[in-house]
Amino acid sequence: MAAFRIMFRHIRINCLFTPPPSSPMGLLLNRRATWHSKSMKTRACSENNGYRMVVKKDERLGDNDEVVGNSTTIAAIVTSLGGPSAAVGIVRLSGPHAVSIAGRVFRPAKRNTWQPTSHVVEYGVVFDSHGNVIDEVLAVPMLAPRSYTREDVVELQCHGSEVCLRRVLRTCLEAGAKLAQPGEFTLRAFLNGRLDLSQAESVARLITAKSVAAADAALAGIQGGFSSLVRSLRIQCIDLLTEIEARLDFDDEMPPLDLNGVMDRIHNMSQDVQNALETANYDKLLQSGLQIAIVGRPNVGKSSLLNAWSKSERAIVTEIAGTTRDVIEASISVNGIPITLLDTAGIRDTVDIVEKIGVERSEAVARGADLIIMTVSAVEGWTSEDTKLLERIQSTKGSTGSSTPVILVVNKIDCEPCAKTEWNKGHHHSHKIFSKHVFTCAVTGQGLQDLERAVLEIVGLDGIPAGGRRWTVNQRQCEQLVRTKEALTRLQSSIKEELPLDFWTIDLRDAALSLGQISGDDISEEVLSNIFGKFCIGK
Repeated sequence: MAAFRIMFRHIRINCLFTPPPSSPMGLLLNRRATWHSKSMKTRACSENNGYRMVVKKDERLGDNDEVVGNSTTIAAIVTSLGGPSAAVGIVRLSGPHAVSIAGRVFRPAKRNTWQPTSHVVEYGVVFDSHGNVIDEVLAVPMLAPRSYTREDVVELQCHGSEVCLRRVLRTCLEAGAKLAQPGEFTLRAFLNGRLDLSQAESVARLITAKSVAAADAALAGIQGGFSSLVRSLRIQCIDLLTEIEARLDFDDEMPPLDLNGVMDRIHNMSQDVQNALETANYDKLLQSGLQIAIVGRPNVGKSSLLNAWSKSERAIVTEIAGTTRDVIEASISVNGIPITLLDTAGIRDTVDIVEKIGVERSEAVARGADLIIMTVSAVEGWTSEDTKLLERIQSTKGSTGSSTPVILVVNKIDCEPCAKTEWNKGHHHSHKIFSKHVFTCAVTGQGLQDLERAVLEIVGLDGIPAGGRRWTVNQRQCEQLVRTKEALTRLQSSIKEELPLDFWTIDLRDAALSLGQISGDDISEEVLSNIFGKFCIGK
């Protein structure tokens, strides 16, 4: 047993503490582990064309502190490019030489000396290495640590054309800055302790948010909602681990262990983990949304349903069967979930070459959709063509092993006042393939709210409030939470089976390490590269 203890302690030391860095990323990780706010005592000064930039004694930090950061200064355009030109665009610099580099290219309008004060905007011009003015800008210095990266940051607010922005960026690079890599600003914020890893991932989700609910969830993550939970759970694991480790050596000198209290603590931690895991499906839907294929035979009101649901005239509607020949898309949002509606050509046997292609595309869309809405007409009732279409859907699901849910929508109920009563007497809607059935009128909008409720119930979000959840977990975080829960479950089993305390420490250490993977306290260079490589340049 003594040998067992020595081995476990060796594992603990090597797992819970950061090893000596062996790569540039390792150096940055080590800096983050030992990060302290400290003062920069150097003063930047440069001369260019008779212009002098002076950084006066600044308000960064106290005299006895020192900022531990990267030695390089990076620059990038941080506003969107590629679309129509905006009125304003921003070039950002971050690093120990951000102020001096900005001083080489920026000149204030009313004086020859730039004395930047943190978070004070100043108007002036940017000139290139030949002294030519290339844009009028606003310079915004944000001195460490009061900046996004906790380094010196200078933002040059330029005119929004891509030409202006690229000229200003090129000038900054020529003055000594290096082009930022994707996500490097946020990576520096993480390494300098400004954000933990889960908050950094929320930054990326906020940038790509497709709905208000997605933006709110990401913002809640940035503000530390999920981070505080992970931090609390990890501290509880480490505290319990510390107590158990102490008992391995000093059990005779310590009071009896309260097993019931320990089990209650573990149960509460497991419940917190489970509550966090329940947000994973919601996060997936917030990020990728749902694709819903509206299928049915010709002239049952599929296009009218798409137009009514999306409150637009996306699809042409006529009384002529087969009007829709191609797949038509419309975007909507239901309880914050972005949904893409796909109106398809009426599915039937046809000799028309164009319509036949449309039918094939409709079947392909149905195969790839997250949910299928099969539409039938209340006027004509269930027909043999509906039966054939249903058989096609069943055949497709059987051949692909798909479990795509199907909602039956009985449309045009305004044309048959007794349609709902008569239909309920039948048995078509009770077919096992249909997860739900809904009665609608695309002309008046009747039944659309019922349809939305059915969609939310099928994807498991019927209990989500209209405002959405405050924060969510992504796939990587979900995997680590699952490992945490498994470790806590094993720990509960070890306690119930009265296994030695050494076994308890194994499970507690696994839980703490998994939680550290979420927060970034225990993270590899490969994982960091994968996470931040998905960011856009400039963030």
